[in-house]
Order: sequence, then structure tokens, then C-alpha cells
Amino acid sequence: MAVAEESHFGRAAARLGMAQPPLSQRIQRLERELGVRLFERTSRQVTITEAGTLLLAEARELLARSDSFLAAARRIRDGETGLLRAALSPDISGETVAALLADFRRRHAGLELQLHELSTAQQLAAFAAHELDVGIVHHPCDVAGLELGPLLRRDLGVLLPRGAAEAGLGEVPLAALSGYDLVLFPRDSAPAVYDDLLTACARGGYTPTAVRHGQGVSFVRGLVLSSGAVALGPRDTHLLAAPDGRDPDLVWRPLAGAPLAWRHSVAWPKGRGDAAVGAFADAATHALRTTADARTDAPSRPLHLRPASEFWL
Repeated sequence: MAVAEESHFGRAAARLGMAQPPLSQRIQRLERELGVRLFERTSRQVTITEAGTLLLAEARELLARSDSFLAAARRIRDGETGLLRAALSPDISGETVAALLADFRRRHAGLELQLHELSTAQQLAAFAAHELDVGIVHHPCDVAGLELGPLLRRDLGVLLPRGAAEAGLGEVPLAALSGYDLVLFPRDSAPAVYDDLLTACARGGYTPTAVRHGQGVSFVRGLVLSSGAVALGPRDTHLLAAPDGRDPDLVWRPLAGAPLAWRHSVAWPKGRGDAAVGAFADAATHALRTTADARTDAPSRPLHLRPASEFWL
């Protein structure tokens, strides 16, 4: 292209930032490879042949496609296009999911987001198997090999039958739940979180008569209504059962002194925090803050390592 447009090997070489002899040699090699003569050469000028003219348009298209290919590779490298494999824990409400997706699409419209619903334990296993790029995990958990976004806290309240005596309280002390079974997520989905919640309940004066396991909204609702049980969850968990917040049979109440909380952060493998992961982390953090009453939970003391998790004690 340069030789055709300049009609002069010297000017074409200068334009390409190279010496003239190597350029002449490369043109000769190209002619041998193609089996056609591209230029007629004299001591004074270079003239493109008919074959060269016909191939020039193809050459321009090839170079344009090459530039496009390299630009696409750069966008993929920088996380601006391609596929991002992400995961959310099952307790994330539909409103939060919708807000996260809308915000992420605004930030990265050209990226395909493959979103999965996975527990913290499942996410950690997927990270280890290199099957997940980013996720929202519960703390405490084993964060070895992961980088974390801001730590967010969601205070937990209690879901009660509307007719329960404690439903008339503005805030429910943990000790007032004595005698109730507790509906909790299965332990294997987040073992450290499960154990911490039960420990905090015991410290607050509540030891459940039995722990029943469930995660689905309808299933948990049925257990609370029929089994003399209560469930723990943030305010937006209650809204899953009744989007307008007016469940005729259940009521959500905050716990006195906010003794229980879920703590989340976005997590991704160390060294793989590209622009797409950053956009997902920002969108997820913003969605949790604006739709799930999450707030930054900065530790007042340094983080300490304990057997299966990294968290402050």
C-alpha cells in the first residue's frame, strides 16, 4: 500500500520508518509468494501493475480487518468485551439483581455477562477451578487467593408470624425469640457464616430449640407460618415474599441493638481484576447500597487470620 500510494520506494520506506533495500526485498518476496508482478520498476519511477491495482483493494481490506482484530484483542485483554462469568449468592433480592445488571450494562454494554446463583461455598470452589471471574461472597470465608472489594454490612432482622407477640414490638431482643425454632440456610453453603450466626444468637440469649434449613422464599415462609419458627434476614429478604412489604401473614422486625449482620464483598482471583471485574464490583456495591440497605463496614482494628477465614475478631 505504501509503495503504491507513494510510487517511490524511497518515500515509501521513509513513511514506513525503514530502509529502502529491505522494503524492496519484501516486495520481491511478496511477488514471489503471490505469483504476480505488483510493480514495474525503472531507475526513475515505480508504477503499479494491473494485478497490483486489483490486489490493492484487497490489501486495504486485510489491513483494516487486522487493525480491527488487534483492537478487539486489546478490548478483551482490558476487560471491555468478551465474557464475564459472575455469581451472586441466593439471598440477593431481585431488586438488587436488576439494579446491578442495569448499572453494569451502562458501564460495559459490549460485554456478555454470564450470571449464576451460587452460594459462597460454591463460588469458592468455582474460583479454585478457574470457572468464575467475579462474585459476591458472604464473610467470613476463606479468602486465600482472592482480592476483595469494599466490605458491606446488612443488618439482620427477624421474620415472624404476624400474630406472634413479638410482632408488636418495634425492635425484637434476641432473647425474646427463645422457644422458637430457627430457619437458616444450609450450613454447607457458608459454614463460617452459619456458625457465626448461631454463636451470636447464643451470646444474645437465643438458642433455638431446633434449626430448620431452607432457602427458597416460599419454603421459608411456610416453615415460619406452620412450625413455630422464625427466620433471620435483612429487610429486603422480607420483600421477596411480598414486593409491596404488606405480607398478610408475616412481619419483619429489626433486632434490638443490631447484633446480627450479613457481610458481603465482591471477590475475584488475585491478579485478574481487569476493567470488567472493576465495573461489576462497582455496580454490585452500588446496587447493594441503594436497594439492600447495605453500608460500608470498615474494621476498627486490623484484619486477623483465623483457621478458615480472614476477618477481624
